[in-house]
Amino acid sequence: MALGLPGVEDRSSEARLALEVRGGRGLVWTYLKRQSPKKPRVPQPDAVAVRCELTRKEMLVTAAPDRFFDDDHHRGYPAVLVRLPAIEEEEFAALLREAWRLAAPKALLEDASSRTR
Repeated sequence: MALGLPGVEDRSSEARLALEVRGGRGLVWTYLKRQSPKKPRVPQPDAVAVRCELTRKEMLVTAAPDRFFDDDHHRGYPAVLVRLPAIEEEEFAALLREAWRLAAPKALLEDASSRTR
């Protein structure tokens, strides 16, 4: 879904997903969970971090903790953690489109806007 958005580039490795908007910032990436203090974070294949505004993140986590969550590492960071098995495709697609608008540089936003007119 994310790769269908304008300017999205796949920066993934064998171990983890990492999608970015060209000239912008991260869009969606693998959630890395710390299993125990002072141990390395471990990729969680059933969860991702998706860029979003902090106020929206708080609302999502409060309203739907079965689908969205936060952890100490991401607290205060503009990305919400998403449980992939629990989220509907349409809701996830909407979340990715919102993330794209936040991550895309101004020129790409303007170009995409002019194409939809």
